[in-house]
Amino acid sequence: MGIRGLMSFVEDHSNEFFTDLKVRDTKIVIDGYALFHRLCFNSNLELRYGGDYDSFADVVQKFFESLFACNICPYVVLDGGCDISDKKLKTLKDRAREKIQMAHSLSVGGGGYVCPLLIREVFIQVLIKLQVCFVQCFSEADRDIMTLANHWNCPVLSSDSDFCIFDLKTGFCPLNSFQWRNVSTIKGTRDCYIPAKCFSIDALCRHFSNMNKALLPLFAVLCGNDHINLPIMDTFLSKVRLPLGATSSKGRRHHRVLGLLNWLSHFANPTEALDNVLKYLPKKDRENVKEILCCSMEEYQQSQVKLQDFFQYGTYACPAALNLDLPEWVLVALAKGQLSPFISDALVLRRTILHTQVENMQQPNAHRISLPIRQIIYGLLLNASPHLENVSWNALPSQPPAFSEVERINKNIKTSIVNAVELPKDYSDLSKLTELSLAKRQILLLETLKVKQTILEPIPSSLKLLVSVSCYWLQHTEAKAKLHHLQALLLGMLMGPLHVIINSPDKEDLREDGARMLYEEFQRVKEQTRPGTRLDLDTAHIFCQWQCCLQMGMYLNQLLSAPLPEPDLTRLYSGSLVHGLCRQLLTSTSVESLLSMCPEAKQLYEHLFNATRSYASAELFLPKGKSNSKKKRQKKHGTSWSKNRVGTTSDTKCWYEGSNRFGLLTVENLEEHIELSELE
Repeated sequence: MGIRGLMSFVEDHSNEFFTDLKVRDTKIVIDGYALFHRLCFNSNLELRYGGDYDSFADVVQKFFESLFACNICPYVVLDGGCDISDKKLKTLKDRAREKIQMAHSLSVGGGGYVCPLLIREVFIQVLIKLQVCFVQCFSEADRDIMTLANHWNCPVLSSDSDFCIFDLKTGFCPLNSFQWRNVSTIKGTRDCYIPAKCFSIDALCRHFSNMNKALLPLFAVLCGNDHINLPIMDTFLSKVRLPLGATSSKGRRHHRVLGLLNWLSHFANPTEALDNVLKYLPKKDRENVKEILCCSMEEYQQSQVKLQDFFQYGTYACPAALNLDLPEWVLVALAKGQLSPFISDALVLRRTILHTQVENMQQPNAHRISLPIRQIIYGLLLNASPHLENVSWNALPSQPPAFSEVERINKNIKTSIVNAVELPKDYSDLSKLTELSLAKRQILLLETLKVKQTILEPIPSSLKLLVSVSCYWLQHTEAKAKLHHLQALLLGMLMGPLHVIINSPDKEDLREDGARMLYEEFQRVKEQTRPGTRLDLDTAHIFCQWQCCLQMGMYLNQLLSAPLPEPDLTRLYSGSLVHGLCRQLLTSTSVESLLSMCPEAKQLYEHLFNATRSYASAELFLPKGKSNSKKKRQKKHGTSWSKNRVGTTSDTKCWYEGSNRFGLLTVENLEEHIELSELE
């Protein structure tokens, strides 16, 4: 949520509303959404190239190491999907439009703040590595955060102004004054602490004539937050004379905040104040407005969810989720962050929002390429619960079930209707999806990505999903990938294995030296791709499309209970590195010269390249300048979902004929693929 103008108002009165705090030896409840945005946007990270996930992961790790050094025990609480009322849809659409404008600004060399597409997934992976306790709420987390913090009598760390309204026992520490990079020591001891400021709701109420703190939720909904924006409230604000009190130049900037707080301070309780608000409205509107305001005020009351039970016993009980009668395994996976809020929104609302990246705004949005993957995801989510059948699905009875997607078109948004793919019977019951054999779940994943299992045999398990997604990406003409794009992407994937070799004590010195040299060379390339370097928009768009494929490939893999191991995103893609390698490969550097210093990396690269190139069009390998000549594109391979069939021998033969043009497959390989595709 968030109340317009409130945070800047209280910060302008910092000396009155905040106290200095030395945070140590305590639990702290952290607003996960606010934290990963703060760390992403306030750590001097490059945002134009689709995300330097390794640098972001390092920042997150350093943040929690600072907390551990001060004996602070963090509990991270993440927002989930939207609740079934979808009351924040207008706010979410407004933010989507703002993000498009910022992404466009970044793409043409201006400023802006756009989170890389997979930042949330990277954040969660770092939490897991560091064994930081976290939970993903079923919907918005604010009330659950407040309730947990009050149960444990500990502070909340966030940047959301709604925490100035919640009645928190131990207070609210804003992230922008939480000096985790400046860990200090108590004089004469070895005890460490983090300097911070703590907001006091009592001090705020004292400032406004000792107003009743129970009036603050009404103030929030009158002022306007993410859940409520009633045009009729402008009628009230235009008629009521809001007393500004003693104003300064700063006060004029916060006319509405200051005036509403002063006006409300004259009333003893919310009921009296609300009755006075309604007097200014037309009689015909009063009952409806009263109901809306009262419902919105409820958002600031204690939650029924007991997150302490999740952290202590692993049980998560959310009444809103339980009322939908969703499969138990889905609720557990959502709470553990093993399924994305994207899945929750698709499941509960049959509506999803596709987030814009720093891409070419003149081209169709990058998510178009992953539409077939999303249609399979939507197909798996059908028939999830009888309680969801009464929701309007935007589809006629004779048509396949439809989902709506909010997506970018040029520099605006539109809502598109997408039909789910109707899958074979084995995959039609979400509650029994986890009971399917590994082979069947893997077949669905690989068929969706149009990849054959034997291609993945030489690939390390940790990279199998990445290679599968890359093969899918290469098969789509929308991507317009060139050889240097593929080479740069695969070279970037070596960063994870190189990091493992360098930091593993069991490796031989010779092998480690080569890995270290290559790793340092990659770091040099990355550092040279700094602000001021012109962004190649076509290249940026191509890699945005790849990330969209990876995102949806991961979501499908998660929904199928990971038939392929989930890749470690923290060392997988560094946009600055991959864009820098693209430039070098086009001018002065060859893959061979780069990898000559590390034979092990060279061998892995060859495995990755051989697997992916068999799915690329012939144009990818043409000499520069000839890619636009009249050439027959390589025949697409893989199978499509048709008449509820998982795959056919003829499909496999088509795939074989296309792939074998590069001389990669043998007859034995073909026979193995035919056997696999006929498994049911």
